[in-house]
Amino acid sequence: MDFANLNVYKPKMEYRRFGKTDKDISVITLGGMRFKHGWDDPRDEIPDDTLEQCKNTVEKALAHGINHIETAYGYKKSEHAYGIVLNDVLKIPRDSYYLMTKGNPKTAKETRELIEKQMRALKTDYFDFYAWHGMNNQELFETACAKNGPVEELLKLKDEGVIKHIGFSTHAPLEVIIKAIDTDLFEFVNLHYYYFFQRNKGAIDLAQTKDMGVFIISPNDKGGQLFKPPQKLRDLTAPLSPLEWNARFCLSNPSIHTLTFGLPVTASFNDIDGIFPAAVPLSVQDAAIKHKLDEQLLLDPYTGFDGFSMDKDPSGINIPEVLRFRNLLLCYDMKEFGQYRYNMFKEDDNWFPGAFPTEENLKKVDLSKCPENIPVIDMLRETHQALFKPKKK
Repeated sequence: MDFANLNVYKPKMEYRRFGKTDKDISVITLGGMRFKHGWDDPRDEIPDDTLEQCKNTVEKALAHGINHIETAYGYKKSEHAYGIVLNDVLKIPRDSYYLMTKGNPKTAKETRELIEKQMRALKTDYFDFYAWHGMNNQELFETACAKNGPVEELLKLKDEGVIKHIGFSTHAPLEVIIKAIDTDLFEFVNLHYYYFFQRNKGAIDLAQTKDMGVFIISPNDKGGQLFKPPQKLRDLTAPLSPLEWNARFCLSNPSIHTLTFGLPVTASFNDIDGIFPAAVPLSVQDAAIKHKLDEQLLLDPYTGFDGFSMDKDPSGINIPEVLRFRNLLLCYDMKEFGQYRYNMFKEDDNWFPGAFPTEENLKKVDLSKCPENIPVIDMLRETHQALFKPKKK
């Protein structure tokens, strides 16, 4: 493959200016979270089959016109695998792609040490984009943005040319994301937003007013396991696949610039071409699909109650998220996805916080914030019974 002339291999890919970074990046980003054996220790020993998978993925991604590669220190072997494949195996010119990595050091000293370690792993002397990884709650926001803290150190590294552009990734509640954007410290944000999870629309709107790049995390996996959808969902989005339609839905918002695909695990390369052209706003066909999907929410009398009035309930139950899984189950038959995500709830966890609605926890629910006509206790109990899978001993 002639990587010096990649334009030959860009039949359908589209590109958007990544906000104030002024970089034109592909609307599909190659993610690096899910390589074979990727979470095994030690992080710097890369098995042959991992290396081969990484090599094949990078080759095909570049051939499809993807020019943005994303990874993180937290993805264990990923940085080392990319470093070897990009520089030693395929010898891709460094100026032919953009590279994003992430980390969540807690002090300025840790920040500089981590960046040096990541540059060695990725075999590069600069990062196009660096995100403080997992700004998931108020405490982590304050840690990252503290005076003389990690973000200040990232800004110094930017002045030194080691990092070109600084952003943050987040699984936080909307109000924390808004606070982080409002600091004006960041040039881009990585967040969740898909058809089946639209709560962060306000953050995207605010980012647009500040000309920030907007990167959508995991639209095919966390967006509904759209790479293996139930038949009902396939029927509703036909003639597009659910994965293709969701990508078009996201990209119909011009404030969204790129979606990360965990190729080839959470999407096949064949899925990519079906996304384009990505109309802004939605095309007539795509809008008709959205109307069909929206109509499904009328099948249940309580889907209009999103539970946000009961957010941060004393029970510890993540009521809005449990009710979202209920809607997906009842309206779209998305039981497998619901079980997958529902059973990831953990108390005192900043990535996916929430207690299960056990009978003990249901007794602690503050019903004063719930409309009288909403049987929220029954709704939470039914969802738990449908989706909870006890861990094997």
